Amino acid sequence: MPAISEKGRLMPESPIRKLVPYAEEAKKQGRKVYHLNIGQPDIKTPQVALDAVKNNNIEILEYARSEGSEQYREKLAAYYRGKGIDITAGEIIVSTGGSEALLFAMGTVADYGDEVIIPEPFYANYNGFATASGVKVVPVVSSIENNFALPPIGEFEKLITPKTRAILICNPGNPTGYLYSKEEIRKLAEIVKKHNLFLISDEVYREFTYDNAEHYSIMQEDGIAEHAIMIDSVSKRYSMCGARIGCLISRNKEVISTALKFAQARLSSPTYAQIASEAALETPQRYFDDVIEEYVSRRNLLVSELEKIEGVRVAKPKGAFYCIAELPVKNADDFARWLLESFQWDNQTVMVAPAAGFYSTPGMGTDQVRIAYVLRKEDLLEAVNILKEALKVYPGGK
Repeated sequence: MPAISEKGRLMPESPIRKLVPYAEEAKKQGRKVYHLNIGQPDIKTPQVALDAVKNNNIEILEYARSEGSEQYREKLAAYYRGKGIDITAGEIIVSTGGSEALLFAMGTVADYGDEVIIPEPFYANYNGFATASGVKVVPVVSSIENNFALPPIGEFEKLITPKTRAILICNPGNPTGYLYSKEEIRKLAEIVKKHNLFLISDEVYREFTYDNAEHYSIMQEDGIAEHAIMIDSVSKRYSMCGARIGCLISRNKEVISTALKFAQARLSSPTYAQIASEAALETPQRYFDDVIEEYVSRRNLLVSELEKIEGVRVAKPKGAFYCIAELPVKNADDFARWLLESFQWDNQTVMVAPAAGFYSTPGMGTDQVRIAYVLRKEDLLEAVNILKEALKVYPGGK
């Protein structure tokens, strides 16, 4: 039999999706499964976006431009200017989700064998994007003990080698909900200028910050125009995960012209999804105010209830809609599978994402899970109660 590629063999499974077959089997057996594993908001998509597709009278569904519709990019640039980020339509490449924008970024800045430094835990698919691009992830470890704060800048500099091409952050963070301060962004800016690196910032959760904290983008930092690459997406902002529309933004003309070649190779992003995303820019601020109020309420409930469970430690997120919880178990992968295969409480169970897949350092996060608080408070309360009862009888505890 022909052999698969080494790259394919090394491609990691998604810790978010790999347990889906077990969840489906649990449902077939009549159990209700509370999905805490995936960042699929239950918030309604803005009606203006849905109506833009529903009421459109397109007769030929043509290719869009490879860099994205000019009209959409012009409106997107105006949106960012309203957020204090002064960019033009020509500094935006529309992508098929933030995922493709990250692939474009890695392909643009790094060659096979080059290195990208990433604070961990990080969005699990960064491992997959790096593997697909032939790039080595070099982790800087952050810890639940200090709420996953950015490690000291000296820790970054220790890891910089001639192969280092970029530092990649997620702000606010997935899976931790950590929000970078302006001071931290400025420290990172100094490093990339000093060592002539790129600073890539995944800002898809930029609208979701809590406790009166403000998001500070790398695109607002002076002096790093040639170094900064921002990734964004409509998926979470407008609860439009299925649209698969994101973007890559940079003032570096060579970055944009190179990323465009990758965009041309895949032809274009979906036309209807761009129409919906353009219309979504008309969403009023009260939509976001209501969403943030709801997420803060859910976060507070989740953290409070988790902290009541003996042996559980949880980091309090400042943004996004995830948290990392450390459980009194030896192996969170085994526990997550056991929840779906062997446990039920009143014919219900819970699906979580084992956190080891959000690290690249072997052995890290093995007793942690990522929990997405994207369910109604009533469901979150029930899900945490099921988790508490499961931990009482789980045979693989510490």
